[in-house]
Amino acid sequence: MRTLRSFAAQPLAVRLLLANQLGVNLGFYMVIPYLAVHLETSAGMSLAAVGVVLGVRNLSQQGLFLIGGTASDRLGPRGVIIAGCLLRAAGFGMFALTPTLPVLIAASIISGVAGALFNPAVRAYIADASGDRKAEAFALFNLFANTGMCVGPLVGSALVLIDFRVGAAVAAAVFAGLALAQALVLPARTAARAPTTVLGGWRTAFADKGFLAFTLATAALFALQNQLYLLLPTAAVDATGSSWATAAVFGASTVATLGLQVRATDWCRERLTRPAAIGLGLALLGAAFVPPILLPAETPGLHFAAVLVSALLLSIGVMTAQPFVLELVADRAPHGLTGTYYGVYYLLSGIVAAVGTAAVGLVADLAAPWASWLACAVLGLASAAFAARTPRTPAPHARPRRGLLNAPLPSRR
Repeated sequence: MRTLRSFAAQPLAVRLLLANQLGVNLGFYMVIPYLAVHLETSAGMSLAAVGVVLGVRNLSQQGLFLIGGTASDRLGPRGVIIAGCLLRAAGFGMFALTPTLPVLIAASIISGVAGALFNPAVRAYIADASGDRKAEAFALFNLFANTGMCVGPLVGSALVLIDFRVGAAVAAAVFAGLALAQALVLPARTAARAPTTVLGGWRTAFADKGFLAFTLATAALFALQNQLYLLLPTAAVDATGSSWATAAVFGASTVATLGLQVRATDWCRERLTRPAAIGLGLALLGAAFVPPILLPAETPGLHFAAVLVSALLLSIGVMTAQPFVLELVADRAPHGLTGTYYGVYYLLSGIVAAVGTAAVGLVADLAAPWASWLACAVLGLASAAFAARTPRTPAPHARPRRGLLNAPLPSRR
């Protein structure tokens, strides 16, 4: 009920974008988890070719977040969001065509560019439209995104039994429907006049030392969250010898998010400053990787239970920190450069997450199994300590009404 009340209290535009994010993740996870298997088995591609296709998609999205954020500032987020959904529909539609390498690379680029457009634009729109309730709006955003991420693979698995191309075509239809819904319902918001040129805006963001310190301090959030798709499922399958263990890991994460996200954000709003809430979340992320060290793989049943505890703690850490991280990125940005700041934030965080994930995989290959868990635990705890020491004064260009990073959170009581 608390979640429903929180959702109903948001403006219509925010509610639509929350539903949009559920649909975006639904369509995405209907296809992407099964793409590699389809390309290798049905299309007969080599692992190297599969790696190229997946790498191009990820690089197209992560590398162009700054462009998408800047476009949101200059053109207004509504049009950029709609364009992104249309491009994603086109890209996923191409996945449903005959799987030749040129077609697949083009589909990967188009779908990646689509994500680079609407991801920062959606966050910029929500930050603007939700006003002083940004943390609450971003908590709901995380909840809806996780719901789509959970339901998508289930729907996709049923469609893949028919044909992978059917799943890709249905996902393309989902994105086309989202674009149409936003074109009909999402109110236009005039883009705030940027205080400088495009290059000037980029220089402003990259010269903002406090913002960069904050970004680097919290980038571990994304690197460690990625372990929900790498380290935890692998450990769960190894401990049980069954692929169903992956579903159990995702199920534990989803149940925690659905049941606790809004409550966790409310609790932090009433009791903690923003940096304290972020630090607590990052510390929980680090602590999430301790149970599998204490209950090692030599005891498979207990190790699997420890992995499930890790999934729960990891989800609680993300739901504690992420809404306030997204809120503070918007508060740090100068008027008219919110999208640019989100673009820079996700660009740098994506790089750190990619390097961190690769490093964890390398440690797992070269050292004892517990070493990768220890590395993640140290990264989370160090990030929490670093986040607590980042500058807490507003940037010279920040909006003073919302710029104090250590201001107490407004109580909702």
